[in-house]
Amino acid sequence: MPLKIAIIGAGPAGCMLGRLLTKRSLDLEITIFESEDSINFRSQGGTLDLHVKTGQRALKEAGLYVEFLKYARFDSEAMTFADKNLLCYLKLSGNKEGSTTGRPEIDRPELRRLLYESLPQDVVQWGHKLSHIGSDHTLHFVNKPSQTGFDLIVGADGGWSKVRPTVTQARPFYSGIAGQAFRIPEAQIKEPELYKLVNRGSLFAWSDGKSIMAQYMGDGSLSIGTWQVRSEDWQKECGYDVHDPKTSKEACLRDYSDWDSRLVAFTQRAEDYVEPRNLYMLPVGHRWEHAQGVTLVGDAAHLMTPFAGEGVNLAFEDCIKLADAITQSISASTFPSELDRRIKEFEEDMFVRALKTMQLTYGNLQSMFLTPGSPRNGIERLLLRVGEDELGRWLTLVLTPFVYAYYFVFKMIW
Repeated sequence: MPLKIAIIGAGPAGCMLGRLLTKRSLDLEITIFESEDSINFRSQGGTLDLHVKTGQRALKEAGLYVEFLKYARFDSEAMTFADKNLLCYLKLSGNKEGSTTGRPEIDRPELRRLLYESLPQDVVQWGHKLSHIGSDHTLHFVNKPSQTGFDLIVGADGGWSKVRPTVTQARPFYSGIAGQAFRIPEAQIKEPELYKLVNRGSLFAWSDGKSIMAQYMGDGSLSIGTWQVRSEDWQKECGYDVHDPKTSKEACLRDYSDWDSRLVAFTQRAEDYVEPRNLYMLPVGHRWEHAQGVTLVGDAAHLMTPFAGEGVNLAFEDCIKLADAITQSISASTFPSELDRRIKEFEEDMFVRALKTMQLTYGNLQSMFLTPGSPRNGIERLLLRVGEDELGRWLTLVLTPFVYAYYFVFKMIW
């Protein structure tokens, strides 16, 4: 009898896990249940950078790295950190066009399409919106017949997971940060000055508990985010229609009245589209008692805000390790007890990995939005925190006095 696995959610994590498992030619019966009607049913987010040891490694193990290179932008690593006056505290140039090293960017819809198209036909069952999981692990759908008989159910269904309540009562809570998303299409042609500021990469400007962020997308547009400290009910309390581009742009003029006009222009030159967003997160260090036959990956397991850019990389690492756990258990003579043991080991490892990334992400949120005088006050701590994640603790310790010395001189001049 084949091992029956249900994956809930056909986002990047769900499709990556499905691809890793189907590629290994194991005796498996895999079904991915997705609430959307099709892959193009709704907007699917911004740009993602994939790291060598996690995101890129997963693509290589999935046999998709060569195809990924067709969409990857290795010249989009340019990054600028600035304050509201556009004083640059950090400016990194991107790789030259045609480079194939570093942390390439790919738009989320392209990544999801790449993964989906690599799956066998009919693995993804569209239009299956999960309501809840019964005590006998039956999958109950809102608009489809219930299904049962699965050896393992994997929740890859995002921050508001319907699988998560089976293993934990933890729910996402409001991070205190909210804002609006705008878009500037064909930026190089329509807004060349703003395009130059972003430099085909990312611009992050923050001060006074507010930020304006701009990222270059693969279709030539700029994705704009205006984030700030707000109450959870700000959309009702703000006094304007947060879904109306005109009134939202007027609000940006008020909220950012003392900001450099070039930064404010990112909101004013945007097309007539706006999307309000509240950012939610799970508690840092979130974990649960192992429950046989059910587990979580990605945002369902460790939802974070986007201020470290690590979400998809951590999710893909989850998928590699979970696929390994399943593979190793199938060949064991004590299956299915071996599967349960391996899944529990996978979860314990994930808790450790996720804790580090969640601490990094929340630390960045605090540095950017909750530290008075930031970025001038605290830029060193933010950069060293990010550096430790990239370079390791010991090398970061060596670099620490040089970082503080550089910014001591920088602040004396500027």
